Order: sequence, then structure tokens, then C-alpha cells
Amino acid sequence: MTTKEERPPRACVEVRDLTKRYGPNVAVDRLSFQVEPGRVTGFLGPNGAGKSTTMRMVLGLDRPTGGEVLISGRPYAQIREPLRHVGALLDPSAVHPGRRARDQLLALARSNRIPDARVDEMLDRVGLTAAARRRIGGFSLGMRQRLGLAAALLGDPRVVILDEPLNGLDPEGIQWVRSLLRELAEDGRAVLVSSHLMNEMAVTADHLIIIGRGRLLADVSMTEFGARYGRGRVRLRTTRPEQLGRALAAVGLALTPRDGGTWEVPGAQPDEIGAVAAREGVPLQELALHSDSLEEAFLRMTTHSTEFTAAAGREGALT
Repeated sequence: MTTKEERPPRACVEVRDLTKRYGPNVAVDRLSFQVEPGRVTGFLGPNGAGKSTTMRMVLGLDRPTGGEVLISGRPYAQIREPLRHVGALLDPSAVHPGRRARDQLLALARSNRIPDARVDEMLDRVGLTAAARRRIGGFSLGMRQRLGLAAALLGDPRVVILDEPLNGLDPEGIQWVRSLLRELAEDGRAVLVSSHLMNEMAVTADHLIIIGRGRLLADVSMTEFGARYGRGRVRLRTTRPEQLGRALAAVGLALTPRDGGTWEVPGAQPDEIGAVAAREGVPLQELALHSDSLEEAFLRMTTHSTEFTAAAGREGALT
């Protein structure tokens, strides 16, 4: 019988007070979170937030200034035959362009004592069997992403780490990756997927780790994120906005113009607005409650953590 001490460690990623400095610049700042098995964890943040740097430290490619990362209880550098434990895709272009696709996977497989048959199995799984003998330099970005995914899954790992895996994929490829991630999680694997697109994670992830300027902003389930960070507002249409605006201001509410002749009242409920309008004799042609999309909530959360911001009619905006 296997004793408690002999049981293999639980497949997960533990990031503990991780810090990375480049001279005076802090790329990752005392970051802590866990990637649990059995779910897809979305790793989000605006460009420059520190996602890729964090992933490189998870995989031992960059040395932390402080803190540590454990994968199934061990640092990555201490894992023998790592492809059998951790599958990763960080940069699909980081392969020799003159090498053939099958040869690339074959070299990886033999370095980790993975059977050759697994190479052909993975090429078929990612839809590259017909391109197995082609040189990688002639691949599109989408094909390189598929090859990178084949490499990540080559050793049947229990932990899967993917950096922006949907880049360059066509709609069919995006749907395929979504299904693949769900399949991996349902099989009990720990899956960490980075992105800067909240709308994509909304249909992919179960849990969210959101960072900005290297710091943790949120560590929540997808359901909890919407409930905690979403904001409600009432949208209405009226022929007397000035009168209604004055009446709402008197009770601490603000009427804001929107496109198409509509108006919004943040932080209010329709019955509140209806009662004020009825008391003032203001006709309403439309009155409905609207909630922020997850994308809107994400953008609002990270607005002060974005490294580069396009000008939008604001004085001092970066151009």
C-alpha cells in the first residue's frame, strides 16, 4: 500500500512572493498565487503587466530577485524529465526554422525518454500530420502555435502553462484550443493560460489571476469577478433630460449622456429612477438596468496599471 509520504505531490503551481527587478525597474512585485488542478486559470493583465516574466520564472528561464515558484512541490530545475510533468508554450517562434516539424518533436521526446509514437500522436492531435515533414520556417504563426501545443502536451504532463496560445489562430483553431483547455482541466490537470483579453478568458477560464505592473489585482473565480467588480447602471430615454437631471442630482444621482439619444445613471436601480420621474412628471420612453461586461470591468480595474495608453481626448495622454 502506498503511504502518505510516498504519494506523488499534487499537480499545482505555487507562486510565493515572487519578485523580479531589472535595475531600478520592478517587473514583478511580491506576487503570490496558486494554480489548482482541475480548472483553467486565466492569467490576465495589460501588456507590460509582467505575465511573461512571471511565466519565465515559473519555468526557470529567469532567476527571481526574490520569492520562489514550486511546481508539484519542487522548483522546475529539480524536476527530472520535465516534459513528463510540465508542458509549456511561451514563444511559438523559438524553434530552429530549418528543422522539420516532426524532427523538432522527436528531439524533445528522446531528451525526456518519451516514446517516438507519441510524436505522431501529438501531430495528429493538433492537426499537423500533413505538415510533419515541412520545415518550420515556412509555417504560419497559427501552425507554429499548434506545433508548440504539440510540444507542450508531448509528455502527457499534469501541469500545462501557455502564454497567449490563441495568437495567430483562425476561428476554428480558437474553438479547438478552448475545447482542449477544457478537456485538460476536466482530466484533473492544472492549466495556466495567459492573455490580455478578458472577453476570451470569459469563455475559457474558471478562475482568474489578474496583475498590473507586476502586482496582484485579483485572485477570484470567474463568477466572483463579475459579482465583485461589475457595475450596474440604468439606461433611459426621455424628452426632458434637463428636468430629470436636476431632480436626480437632488437625490445624489447623476444623469450622463450616451450615444443615440440615451442617458445613463450609474449605481442606480430602475425603480429609483422611475419614482423620481413619476414625481416630477417626466415621461420615460425607455428604462432598463444594464451591467458592465467582464471586459469593461477588467479595463476599469487595470486602467491605472497599463504601461501604454492611447490618447482618447485627454490632455496629457500618450500619443
